[in-house]
Amino acid sequence: MIYFGTDGIRGIANKELTPKLCFKCGLALTKIVHKPKILIATDTRKSKDLIVFSFLSGVLSGGGEVLDIGIAPTSAVSFLLTKFNFDFGVVISASHNPKEYNGIKIFSSCGEKISEKLESEIENYIITPQSIEGNYGIYTKNIKLLKLYEEYLCSNVNARFNGLKVVLDMSNGASFKVAPKIFKKLGAEVISINAGSGEINENCGSLFLDGLKQKVLEVKADVGIAFDGDADRIICVDSLGNVVDGDNIIYILAKYLKKKNLLKNNVVVGTSQTNLKIEKRLKNLGINFIRSDVGDKFVIEKMNEFGAVLGGEQSGHIIISNILKTGDGILAGLKLLEILISENKSLKRLNNIRLMPQILTNIKVKDKLRIKNSEELNNLIINLQQNFDGRIIVRCSGTEEKIRVLVEGKSKKLIKQITNEIVKLINKLNI
Repeated sequence: MIYFGTDGIRGIANKELTPKLCFKCGLALTKIVHKPKILIATDTRKSKDLIVFSFLSGVLSGGGEVLDIGIAPTSAVSFLLTKFNFDFGVVISASHNPKEYNGIKIFSSCGEKISEKLESEIENYIITPQSIEGNYGIYTKNIKLLKLYEEYLCSNVNARFNGLKVVLDMSNGASFKVAPKIFKKLGAEVISINAGSGEINENCGSLFLDGLKQKVLEVKADVGIAFDGDADRIICVDSLGNVVDGDNIIYILAKYLKKKNLLKNNVVVGTSQTNLKIEKRLKNLGINFIRSDVGDKFVIEKMNEFGAVLGGEQSGHIIISNILKTGDGILAGLKLLEILISENKSLKRLNNIRLMPQILTNIKVKDKLRIKNSEELNNLIINLQQNFDGRIIVRCSGTEEKIRVLVEGKSKKLIKQITNEIVKLINKLNI
């Protein structure tokens, strides 16, 4: 793929993700479906207007019809497009990436991210000059549709949250209006931080938890919940400030759904990065654990293959597919609070797994593919793995020029040594 990564088209706005590229992408959708109906939303990035209007110009030039619901979580688009029979859903967002990035996520008419085959078709239309035949489309805006998404999430929660104090970190992103409303409607006392007053994902949200920990301890909250920029990720902290990541959340949800006989086919899907201890504990519960490549679209593919209703990533993408077809941090947070109420336990008591030690390191590089395919790096990994009773995973980021290194094993000292050797070589190769 030239333009598509693991989660749509993404890059620095007005540099890599240019207005011309956005226009061509919009026009390409009108070549795949004649006069398509497209639902669109954005997160809060300052570049959103440049990107969305460039994309819209392409769609409208090809005769497409667009309904804009404004700033909204990614999963709201996935839900609403199926409800109103749109051909595509589009979210202008770079998710958890820094503020200078933006992206184009595309969903098919069934509410799932488009296939690699369709991505290839779109890329072919982007690369090949396309004619504009005098067509023009229609653009309308209706932010009131988000209320249907709010009501749908509330209707899928089987508890009231009265008596629970929750801190929500919205990462100055797409959840800043809708998330507090939903949690309050269900009875929780909500304290909001990073609710639209600062830059998206900047020292806040699911990648930067210090502020959330501090606030939870300060106000003596029961739970802290952090979303990323488009609210498709969730990371939590308990009342003592301990981090509860995507792996922990998957385990808590799986155990609960199993108890309620709601875990279809007794299958849960994670990724190559999911902690080994999670796999072992799920197996002890009689639950089959399947691994996919990293990326929520790959998780969903495996879920479809094995008929699973629950899947997710360590990073906080949690998919509960019998409710929504894509990851939704708000939904995952609601179900977590439902479990707290139903089980009458604190998050600290529910999160009773001591995970296998892991070190995850992200190294910014100039050419991730060249370094990842380096013979010297691959030989080092092979040599290190031979004498190591653990896992070493080195992969390219699907959204940034970064190499991600995960080392997992019983000895913290040894995994640190191995990580340092790999990082040292990557830095050496990054010339």
